[in-house]
Amino acid sequence: MATRYGDYGQYEVRRGRVPAVLRAPFEGRSWREFGYVLLGLPMGILLFTYAVTMVSLGAGLLVTFLGVPVLAAGLAGCRGLGSLERARARGLLGLEVADPEPLRMRKSGLLPWIGAVLGSGTSWRALLYAVIQFPWSVFSFVVALNFWAYGWALLTYPLWFWVFPVYLGQGGLQLYGDEQHSVYLDNPFEITVTALVGLLFTLATPWIVRALTMVDRLMVHGLLGPTKLSARVVELESDRGVVVDTAAADLRRIERDLHDGAQARLVALAMDLGLAKEKLTEDPEAAARMVDEAHGEVKTALQELRDLARGIHPAVLTDRGLDAALSSVASRCTVPVRVEVDLPRRPAAAIEGIAYFTVSELLQNVSKHSGARSATVDVWRSDDRLLLQVEDDGAGGADAGRGSGLAGLAERLDAVDGVLVVDSPEGGPTRITAELPWRG
Repeated sequence: MATRYGDYGQYEVRRGRVPAVLRAPFEGRSWREFGYVLLGLPMGILLFTYAVTMVSLGAGLLVTFLGVPVLAAGLAGCRGLGSLERARARGLLGLEVADPEPLRMRKSGLLPWIGAVLGSGTSWRALLYAVIQFPWSVFSFVVALNFWAYGWALLTYPLWFWVFPVYLGQGGLQLYGDEQHSVYLDNPFEITVTALVGLLFTLATPWIVRALTMVDRLMVHGLLGPTKLSARVVELESDRGVVVDTAAADLRRIERDLHDGAQARLVALAMDLGLAKEKLTEDPEAAARMVDEAHGEVKTALQELRDLARGIHPAVLTDRGLDAALSSVASRCTVPVRVEVDLPRRPAAAIEGIAYFTVSELLQNVSKHSGARSATVDVWRSDDRLLLQVEDDGAGGADAGRGSGLAGLAERLDAVDGVLVVDSPEGGPTRITAELPWRG
């Protein structure tokens, strides 16, 4: 296997030495793009014919009750053909375009469906695509096919020019001819120049076709994909789901901590005090010992409640801000942590809380998993963004894509338009940067 990998690496080096302009006519990408342009003409004819027929029929029938359903059916068909075009662009151009927003119907039935189709911007954009794609497909088909055909025909002219004297009785390919003069490409110099011109055409054709398909990419992406507004709505809906799930998980955690921690201790404390009350007259010394033990349990329960309250929202964060709150978190870390907070003023309370819990979780990871000797926390503002960076000199290898706590943290940040960037090569150091909107 080592030999195969070595050979493949040499192949990559040799391939890299061939200029892209010379590779392009033989690359699969170029042939797929050429195939896309060729298929564009029949697809354009189909789209244009269907769109014009259905819209004309629907408009003509608007004086009757049939016009609106026919027009809605035509728009629905354009949406379906748009799906086919997205698949064609995905297969031949490698263009990944998400499906547009689905029809939104409050009720089921024919009339709500007609209203949803007619009121959907996606339907009308698909109709616009069906109309304008046809003239563009004609233009790109003619340009691409002519450049490709003439390029290869001229390039290979030295191989087939003998056809003219043998079968047509003329010296070669005719450039000009009238009653007095005829110009043929029939001598070695002219044949060589013809082949060189064909070579230029052949080398230029893939780039011309690529430029043509760039227009197709823009049309498919702009007219058949989701709009920025609808994509933003979908993103916000997804983020809302993450927020709801996170809040539910936090509530379950608080309930579990109360049930298994402070509540259990308070129940045991009540039982101990009840026994002490019974022994108070019979055995005062034993009752005193039991009261003393109960006093210790009270202190433990109070500490657990304080820790739980700190986990919900620490009082020091509300009273003194991120600098003091993060310094408090750093003091509980198992390794020395340097904290630097450079903020002109406090951000919004929600963002401040998210920043606090983000650093808290990252420092817990440093304590539990990193094997680091020291760590640093830096917080600063850049334009309208709040940036947090936690760095340690541990073993590295942290990865948010492995389903670890970092993945959940990234989802929480994404729910408020935040970003988590993990830079943790094997052997360290680990540098994790979180970016949040300021919203001050």
